[in-house]
Amino acid sequence: MTIADLLADAFGRVRATVHEAVDGLTPGQLAFRPESGANSIAWLVWHLARIQDDHIADVAGTGQVWTSARGGTSWADRFGLPFAASATGYGHGTEAVAAVQVESGELLTGYYDEVHEETLRYVRGLSEDDLDRIVDKAWDPPVTLGVRLVSVISDDLQHAGQAAYLRGLIERG
Repeated sequence: MTIADLLADAFGRVRATVHEAVDGLTPGQLAFRPESGANSIAWLVWHLARIQDDHIADVAGTGQVWTSARGGTSWADRFGLPFAASATGYGHGTEAVAAVQVESGELLTGYYDEVHEETLRYVRGLSEDDLDRIVDKAWDPPVTLGVRLVSVISDDLQHAGQAAYLRGLIERG
């Protein structure tokens, strides 16, 4: 197994968990928050997709899927959220979380799937030597590509797991 295969497998697990958490839910279920300070499935999946999109585009030196208008309309416009196009959800409070309302689970998974494809396109070209490249000097020690990718996978799986837990609450409700 190559490092590219390993990373593709890890990101594939994120995708599978996202779909398991979202598929078949109504807009109301996607917006459900067990209490006012909690995150919803819609916010969790939007946020993990935004972070992955932002971080992969940064290390790959490409534009983000979120603001690309490949299908004629950008994902940012399709979602119509009351945030700047650069928003990723980092630091969002309860009001911003509540503002992430989606018309369907397909909107969330459609965006995530496109981010996933861009991620796979990037990681499939990586070799083990690439992982030591410094991608962020703002930290001490500076962040390598390998550390950044593992961080994205870890955060994404945590948020996808939280979304899956919320789905369980909804289904047992």
